Amino acid sequence: FRRKSNINEDKMKTACQSLLLGLCFLTVFCSWTIPRLTLRQDFQIPYMKNVSHTVLYSRGGSKILFVGGSNYVLMVDVNTDHIIENISLAANIDHLCESSSENMVTVIEELQDCLLVCGTNGEQPKCWNVYPSENNHTSKVLESVDGICISPHIYSQNSLTLVADGDLYAAAPLYKDGTSLQFRRKAGNKINMWMYDAWIAEPTFISAFFAKRIEDPINEKIYVLFREKNPDNSPEADPWLSRVARVCKTDQGGPKGLLQNIWTSFLKARLVCAIPRESLYFNRLQDAFVLHSEDWRDSRVYALFSSSWNSTAVCIYSLAELDDIFESSTFKGYSDDIPNPRPGTCVNNSKSLPIHTITVIKNHPEMTDWIHPIQKHSPFYISNYNYTKIVVDRVQAADEKMYHVILLVHRILKIFLYLHICTINKII
Repeated sequence: FRRKSNINEDKMKTACQSLLLGLCFLTVFCSWTIPRLTLRQDFQIPYMKNVSHTVLYSRGGSKILFVGGSNYVLMVDVNTDHIIENISLAANIDHLCESSSENMVTVIEELQDCLLVCGTNGEQPKCWNVYPSENNHTSKVLESVDGICISPHIYSQNSLTLVADGDLYAAAPLYKDGTSLQFRRKAGNKINMWMYDAWIAEPTFISAFFAKRIEDPINEKIYVLFREKNPDNSPEADPWLSRVARVCKTDQGGPKGLLQNIWTSFLKARLVCAIPRESLYFNRLQDAFVLHSEDWRDSRVYALFSSSWNSTAVCIYSLAELDDIFESSTFKGYSDDIPNPRPGTCVNNSKSLPIHTITVIKNHPEMTDWIHPIQKHSPFYISNYNYTKIVVDRVQAADEKMYHVILLVHRILKIFLYLHICTINKII
């Protein structure tokens, strides 16, 4: 997924990416070999002017990094630090005004056979199909779809995007004032889909990911992690709750008159990161990283939370256990018999689902049970530092064993490494 960010966040991302490359040269901790803590060289991209926002995209295994800024996308060779091309994407609107004349690039995704680049376009979001240059030819830029609900109107508004099996999923406000922020399917091979307004309250979308099931494609799902307003207004309650939701990749909406073009498989559950014995809860999801495995059941979700007392925590979730809550929990506020097929079940034709099944989804999408981390008695890691970003990588150590290395980024751009699955907890 690619979530919009300000310049500080993207410095963090760039630092994380560089540090991950550097990990290839480290000998790691449990063997007691002293690691090398510096990179072989600095990686820097010179900007033409000061910028307040960037977005990064890199194809898997490619040496090319795409950097989106104000009115342009840079193609950078990360091996040589050389800018291959500056692709111009100036705002294209009828009435330019000084305060909104820039096209701040907010989305760069590979969709089908080209790059989909979207931007604010002077607060009138627009997307372009970009065919990157090859063999010294100039990149080809074609105007594409309306960018509303893919790119925010203003770059600082909350948004995210995800491409899964040729379809684009996005969360961005429908209106310029930031309202009607939903998770939608917006482009690709399948029909557009959106949410029922009552399902979430004042959300902040954090992350989205696709869990591929090679042997069971009908049951493949898209997962979304977000914060939303707590319906409990009591003084002792945290104003925000962290959630995870899921929808079926095959979802085509309901029949005419009942969730038509609206998700018929949307379910959500509370994501818990806490010290239960002390009644201490880290309720504010800040970032998440999914470490995928060949078998989706072995995938892990590493989530970074903050608390009302300015501490942060990392909790780790099993995707199999997470999914089991959606398959077995009762539906909050619903006490009748659960219909068959169970609400949230993935089917070939969602338009043919029984009315009873769709009605439960419409009125009771929340699970009664909460989703707990693998380590249930406490978070995997707690700190008084104000971490804002998390990245996880698998690294082979000098003992030839594989370890999970967690990179946490502090708001002042310090990067900390934390080794997961080790007899000695070690932070750098």
